[in-house]
Amino acid sequence: MKVPKASDVLAGELRERILSGEFAENTQLPPERELVVQTQMSRTTVREALRILEVQGLIRIKAGRAGGAFVQRPGEQSMAASVALLIRGRQIRLAALHETREAIEPFCAQLAAASRTDSDLGTLDAANQAIVDAEGELAAFLQANVDWHIAVATASHNELLTGLMIALSRAIYTATATEGFVDEQVRNTTLRAHRSVTRAIKDRDADAAARRMARHVHSYAESVLAVEERTDIPLEPA
Repeated sequence: MKVPKASDVLAGELRERILSGEFAENTQLPPERELVVQTQMSRTTVREALRILEVQGLIRIKAGRAGGAFVQRPGEQSMAASVALLIRGRQIRLAALHETREAIEPFCAQLAAASRTDSDLGTLDAANQAIVDAEGELAAFLQANVDWHIAVATASHNELLTGLMIALSRAIYTATATEGFVDEQVRNTTLRAHRSVTRAIKDRDADAAARRMARHVHSYAESVLAVEERTDIPLEPA
């Protein structure tokens, strides 16, 4: 049997105490010296355990006189980072990314129509305006497009869906960041679709929001994947 490293054991114990709420968010963990005394482990082991928790996004390390290890709870960005690693590590096909979007984005829009706030609507409108302001600049258009789709997921107030959409949208941005994949017609069609879905969300028309989003993501996927019939695009870091 493989014997776990002492640092992994300590990291696991601290992780459980953080996730169970024993260590509240933004509170400071005991100093390294105190953890050494409490656990009877070496300072090197304690530091390695803290580094593990930092990589996992459960603590942030502050240097300096008032520094230390401070607790932070995992959030949407943590989930997005994990999914992004899976996408790149497994070299997930662009077609598969679009299929996943088609499966979940209509439901995001449906939830957004029921749960959106005035602040959510403001974010959606700002993203739509950013598409207009992009004026043919590919990078600006793609970023505004990502921002709008993430804003819809955020308006659903479902953290799991939001984290997943952050990862999917960023991956699709990276894979389609060439003029050959997104032309002027795609941009104009995208803006019209975004405005249509946004209106349904504003009107709290959940059925219309889901229906329009389903039509939009399907049409966008077809437009992108039809170019040179490429469905296996390497995903590189943005």
